[in-house]
Amino acid sequence: MIKRLAIIGVGLIGGSLARALRAAGAVGEVVGCGRALPNLEKALELGVVDTFTQDPAEAVAGADMIFVAVPLGAMRGVFETIRDHLHPQAIVTDGGSVKGSVVMDAIGAFGTLPPRLVPGHPIAGTEHSGVEASFAELYHHRRVILTPLPETDPEALARVTAMWETAGADVTCMSVAHHDEVLAATSHLPHMLAFGLVDTLARMRENDEIFRYAAGGFRDFTRIASSNPVMWRDICVANREALSAMLARFGVEMTDLAESIRHADGERLLEIFARAKAARDRYLDSAR
Repeated sequence: MIKRLAIIGVGLIGGSLARALRAAGAVGEVVGCGRALPNLEKALELGVVDTFTQDPAEAVAGADMIFVAVPLGAMRGVFETIRDHLHPQAIVTDGGSVKGSVVMDAIGAFGTLPPRLVPGHPIAGTEHSGVEASFAELYHHRRVILTPLPETDPEALARVTAMWETAGADVTCMSVAHHDEVLAATSHLPHMLAFGLVDTLARMRENDEIFRYAAGGFRDFTRIASSNPVMWRDICVANREALSAMLARFGVEMTDLAESIRHADGERLLEIFARAKAARDRYLDSAR
């Protein structure tokens, strides 16, 4: 049971966690914190939080669990603000999608890595944002990756694991570096492709006609280009080494594909498509 949960950043991710824990009867009081007053007022109106404040230091006072769900660019500022206001036994975890960045921000803010900080990343979300987009089932059967370090308190890790499992998630652990490499390939790269494709087409002279005749496949593939631009700017900067390497590798593959099409190399195209289909089908089978 979490007695007092402070959520800093009450949007889709933080709001859905609060809803899930409420639905499970696993939290007593929820305190919301954020910069946008209308969003906080809506969170109170919807029953996502019991009270709110725009001051992170006030939000964490007396809280036994703190979930920081702000853009990566704001993470260090939050850590610096709450540093001297945490209860000695309070646990801090986060939802940032680049764990190396979060760890470095924590060390910069606290001077050392706090043992009761458990870096984490829920692999869940939609293209929508804000507390109105949150729902209790967001984490059901979705993965949450925790990246504990040697300094991490085992009891804090166990409590954060239990929190996410109560929300319906499947929790796994991996190293910080491995997490950032995996997410560069499986999450960050697809978002770059969607953003890049839509931006390219939008800058073509015939873009009105192009978008008018876009079929379901285009809408499905580019759905994530509606994601928060500020958040994704921060992700790109924070994970620039792993992501730029993955983009370069993908660029080589696209050049090879373009050459195969230009030379009408049907055998090569069939090889690429068949290999991709087999890999995708295996993924779907294992995900069921």
